[in-house]
Amino acid sequence: MNDLVIKKPTLREIIDIQSVLEPYVKEGIILRRDDDEVATNIRSYTLIYDKEKPVAVAALHIFSPFLGEIRSLGVDKDYQGKGIGKLLVGRLLEEAKNIGLKEVLVLTYKKEFFEKIGFIEIEKEAIPDKKIWADCIKCKFFPNCNETALIKYL
Repeated sequence: MNDLVIKKPTLREIIDIQSVLEPYVKEGIILRRDDDEVATNIRSYTLIYDKEKPVAVAALHIFSPFLGEIRSLGVDKDYQGKGIGKLLVGRLLEEAKNIGLKEVLVLTYKKEFFEKIGFIEIEKEAIPDKKIWADCIKCKFFPNCNETALIKYL
């Protein structure tokens, strides 16, 4: 664990992003984003490597000058429970503060994980329509979403 490196990926690392997320995409937990969409949003992503192996990824997506969303959060199954997800979310929250966001949203099946980091549950009706029609409509569970919406005020 001493060899962890947190970095902003380059376009060459799209394959690493996809490799970490693929098991979650197959389970239907994370939306599939094709390589072109990842490339377009590459500046949103942060990767964690253990030596040369990609072990965690997440993106900070910006909705407005005040609201962002942490999405596409995945940690390699062999690395779960070691604080890597918390480390990654902490880095994204720091980034959110640095660029001036006031709130960060998350839709998740891991409510307790985010509550431990200070997120609070909100009604899904509070989620911007832009999110629903841009992302949620692509989900195989739409409109019967069983994710929990949470927000953190910065």
